[in-house]
Amino acid sequence: MDSITHIALGACIGEAFFERGFGKKAMLWGALAQSIPDIDFVASFWMNTADDLLAHRGFTHSLLFAILIVPVMAMAAEKIHRPHNISFKKWCLFFAAEVLMHLFLDGFNNYGVGWFIPFSDIRFSFNTLYVADPFFSIWPGIAFVVLLMLHRFHSLRPIMWKIGIFIPFTYLLYCTYNKLSINKEVKQIFAKQQIPHEKYFTTPTPLNNWLWYVVAGNDSGYYVGFRSVFDQKKEINFTFFPKNDTLLHTVADHKDVHQLKRFSQGFYTVEQWNDTLVFNDLRFGQILGWRYPDQKFVFHYFLEHPNDNTLIVQRGRFKGWDSNEVMYLLKRIRGF
Repeated sequence: MDSITHIALGACIGEAFFERGFGKKAMLWGALAQSIPDIDFVASFWMNTADDLLAHRGFTHSLLFAILIVPVMAMAAEKIHRPHNISFKKWCLFFAAEVLMHLFLDGFNNYGVGWFIPFSDIRFSFNTLYVADPFFSIWPGIAFVVLLMLHRFHSLRPIMWKIGIFIPFTYLLYCTYNKLSINKEVKQIFAKQQIPHEKYFTTPTPLNNWLWYVVAGNDSGYYVGFRSVFDQKKEINFTFFPKNDTLLHTVADHKDVHQLKRFSQGFYTVEQWNDTLVFNDLRFGQILGWRYPDQKFVFHYFLEHPNDNTLIVQRGRFKGWDSNEVMYLLKRIRGF
């Protein structure tokens, strides 16, 4: 989930916890607590790109970090706001709700969250919600702005925090339904079109939850296609991308190669672009792939030119987007 949404949602949860008894200070603490797991961004100042990919949403997004940071924040808030009538237990419940909500929501995106680090390197990603979904984020955003403008005893405050919390989570349930429906359909399509695969995933395309990106395959390569919840035909136009693992032989001992394989959870291909090898992590989709099936993948890492990899996860995500492409995306979403 994007940082702005975490801030707005955290503020709404703060208002819900304390309401009129603590004023807008609760919103400030909520925004801070929702943001604290993303402190891992500072790692990018000294880590190389491959290491930073695994550091992000790593330890600071783990349950162990939550256990450690919650009492620290509770003690800080309890001391700063003396005298008050808020119990230490309530402070802990409040900060636990905020931090755990951050960890929970990030698990619905495709990046992967290390909930059990350092005890396990397994990363969890439900691939249910695009990292910046305006239909989820708009409600806490509106509520946050209105709550900032209203005085602490205004009668609309309880209504606004409910809008900021309950509507986006109702939408999340709807997205989960879409996810389950799409998964059921693509399994039937795999069988009908005889798509060989050992594993697969589906994840939403940018800024919506109706057009889904589908990847299925095995060690030989992956079939990539798109499926809208409004599609009528039980078929997907797949494009096959060979994995080309043999191209990695010359760089097999490089640390970044091992890190990238681990980060991609096995969903990757390798290509030769002129004088360099390129590692594609398929989980992040293609640039306008729903219109141009052979387009480049958003995540591509130059193995032999590591200094050119300062921006990786969303490299060229919106390259080529204009009014015509937006209209085509809307048309594709509708099932055409």
